[in-house]
Amino acid sequence: MSEWLPEWGKRPSRRVRSYWWPPTLFLRQLGSALYVAALTHWQELGYWVRTYGVQCLPGAAGSRGMGCIGFPAHPVWEMTAACNLHCIHCHASGGKPAPDELTTEEAKRLLDQLAGIRAFRMMAFTGGEPLVRDDLFELLAYSQALGFTNTMATNATLIDDAVARRLRRLGLVIAAVSLDGFDAATHDYVRNQPGSFDAALQGMRALRRAGILLHINITAMEYNIDQLPRLMALIDELGTGILLMYQLVPVGRGRRIGRAALDLGANERLIRFMAEAQRTTRAIMEPVAGPQYWPFLLQRAGIRGGLRLRLAETVFHGCSAGRGFIYIKPNGEVWPCPFIEVSCGNVREAPFARIYAEAPILRALRERESRLEGRCADCEYRRLCGGCRGRALAVSGSYLAEDPSCFIHREAGQPQR
Repeated sequence: MSEWLPEWGKRPSRRVRSYWWPPTLFLRQLGSALYVAALTHWQELGYWVRTYGVQCLPGAAGSRGMGCIGFPAHPVWEMTAACNLHCIHCHASGGKPAPDELTTEEAKRLLDQLAGIRAFRMMAFTGGEPLVRDDLFELLAYSQALGFTNTMATNATLIDDAVARRLRRLGLVIAAVSLDGFDAATHDYVRNQPGSFDAALQGMRALRRAGILLHINITAMEYNIDQLPRLMALIDELGTGILLMYQLVPVGRGRRIGRAALDLGANERLIRFMAEAQRTTRAIMEPVAGPQYWPFLLQRAGIRGGLRLRLAETVFHGCSAGRGFIYIKPNGEVWPCPFIEVSCGNVREAPFARIYAEAPILRALRERESRLEGRCADCEYRRLCGGCRGRALAVSGSYLAEDPSCFIHREAGQPQR
């Protein structure tokens, strides 16, 4: 911490509760990992606990289990739209910085306000590419001083050993890196930049050498879905502790390649693949934009009600949009998640706590069990799944509509794929 004080001024007082309190949070996190292991027959659970499990705890700060897009109860700030890449599927349409991005002082006020939400223990910085924002290190230091454990989503192409060590000193415990292909041809095509695959691998290895837990994001789409089995070997080789399997949602620049999004059959294929891959991979896997993963695991195990379903609902939370998880845009707009392009308010105009407590869309998402429409409204798994609200909005125009990619309840006579 001392490195930033002479350059960046007064250190704020700690306001965020420690990630290890209360201990019941650990029990929920352990419970979710054990339940996943039981449902998938995860052979590498012991290795994961010994190698990554303890290291995951600060990054899962405040988590009450596992959800979609990570877990409930953490804020994500898209700190800039600027990026050194121009990915064809970017939900943020990253490239140039937005003209109205929060200033350094406004960003610190935002962090102060986020620190006032008792459930928040971890702060996630994303973009664009956070490393192209000049005040990133200052803001990481400020967040660390408030008591947050810091995580960051990055394409890793700008990370070398010196950068990785500095990030570690500033409290970065997890780096989420996107990997969208097994080989350079696929990854570089998606990232729209030759050489990005090799640069990302070098960055990921530097992060691991610095002692930062590697968390890999894969966006599954028609361009790479056939490469997923080979990607699993690379995931393990890189020393990955957490793997989030995204699905392409046609928002941002992804609208231009909407045809590459997975349809109902491909969604089922992906989720079946995840369940099988979890048996042997060393990373713990979670879905993004595919909350049907949890009911699929339960349905496959014959769990359709009763105590075992109630137990699952305590640690699996499905779509977390607006239900603890919250997404803040570069200009201070608050969204339920990056795929629900609906403003709940702007922190320049109202305190974050008021937006978080009172925004109508957030209230609706928190009461989703009684507000969902179509098949999602009648589904016995609506509490621990809820469907992807972002995909529902993108396809139907309503964030409460049924998820069009859900395969859990088929029409009578419809065969499995």
